[in-house]
Amino acid sequence: MPNDNLLSITPIDGRYESQTKFLANYFSEFALIKTRVEVEIEWLLLISKNKSLKFIPEVSKIQQSKIINVFKEFSIQDARQVKKIEKKTNHDVKAVELFIVEKLKKLKLKKLCEFVHFCCTSEDINNLSYSLMLQRFLNSEFLPEAYSLEKKLNSLAKKYSKLSMLAFTHGQPASPTSLGKEFSNFSYRMKFHLDQIKSIKQKGKFNGASGNYNAHVIAEKKVDWEALSKKFVTSLGLDFASHSTQIELKDAMAFQLANTHNFNNVLIDFAQDIWLLISKNYLKQNLKSGEVGSSTMPHKVNPIDFENAEGNLSIANSLIIALKNKIQVSRLQRDLSDSTVLRNIGSLFAYIIISLNSLKKGIAKIEPNKELILKDLDNSWEILTEAIQTILRKNGVEDSYTKIKSISRGKKLDYHSYIKIIDDLKINKADKELLLSLTPKKYIGLADKLAKSSFKS
Repeated sequence: MPNDNLLSITPIDGRYESQTKFLANYFSEFALIKTRVEVEIEWLLLISKNKSLKFIPEVSKIQQSKIINVFKEFSIQDARQVKKIEKKTNHDVKAVELFIVEKLKKLKLKKLCEFVHFCCTSEDINNLSYSLMLQRFLNSEFLPEAYSLEKKLNSLAKKYSKLSMLAFTHGQPASPTSLGKEFSNFSYRMKFHLDQIKSIKQKGKFNGASGNYNAHVIAEKKVDWEALSKKFVTSLGLDFASHSTQIELKDAMAFQLANTHNFNNVLIDFAQDIWLLISKNYLKQNLKSGEVGSSTMPHKVNPIDFENAEGNLSIANSLIIALKNKIQVSRLQRDLSDSTVLRNIGSLFAYIIISLNSLKKGIAKIEPNKELILKDLDNSWEILTEAIQTILRKNGVEDSYTKIKSISRGKKLDYHSYIKIIDDLKINKADKELLLSLTPKKYIGLADKLAKSSFKS
């Protein structure tokens, strides 16, 4: 069959391939193999410089540069060679080791061949590789992309900070807010979770087959292997895991996935709220020539971007739950059930990237229907009963809440009925004048200020 994304099994590599193909730089099989090569070589160079390991040949600076180029210049052809070796070994990490050995021989560094993968178990290489792949993706791609959405919402919060709007609790009109304040709520929440993600580094272990440096100590007991291992892991930009079984215990990764899950939930909440505001016609969607909202109803402009975001975030969350629950559980010192699961980590982030793009696209289309928003406010004077009963309490009127409830609950008030209620109140003149000057549009408390200053990116 031809190489066509119409034949792809998943929308990640088909319908949405143009949005997600860059993730191959971080999570593809090629990226995994290349990162394994990087880890193996960095370890080889580190131990070759250790003066306590006299049995390992020293490497000149020129030789070091040539060895480093094995992973810096790692190509797709190199990756195919590794996969060819793997067909014989039936072991992916061993194939990487043998690939490096062949490269060293070509560089006339055969004396180093026995020290490739020295004192290592496969999971030493794998755990660092996955942690590096995830950390690099989060830092270089995910966080900048997510923060840009958060900043867009923060900008909209300031732009519409003064636009009074009915709030809705339990789906019913409630004390007014401003459209900007509602955007600000989500910007605030997004930044909280993104800051959590940003603050957490992935961990790495490098301590052998059972996590106890068994081979290391038997090779040379005078070396402080814990210190050397920590130096190696931190040099890669990861936090050091001092305790493990054969595998790194993945608690930091699980924690980061949980943070991502929480962030996704905020985005789902946002997508649903915008969907509802569109359905109320409080937000209009700008029309684009040629687009179709419905195959049979020509009048429709569907909120498809927010629906797409919600759906893809739901898939991402399902994958997160599956990964998080699996990677924290391993029988005794090691089983391989996590290995096949971890290969899907790129998929969950692909669905998030698709969602972020959908939300940005959707946000670019919307604008407030100011006429309707203000009309609904003017038709909802009953929302000021909160203000009335509050002033009554201030003036010491007994059972003020019940008194206002009896004349307003379940009823619509207009301007005239509101004024009549105020005229009949026995309260001080200043408070009465305050209530008489109040309108639903003005009753937004500190929403304007909160939208602009409660949270700064």
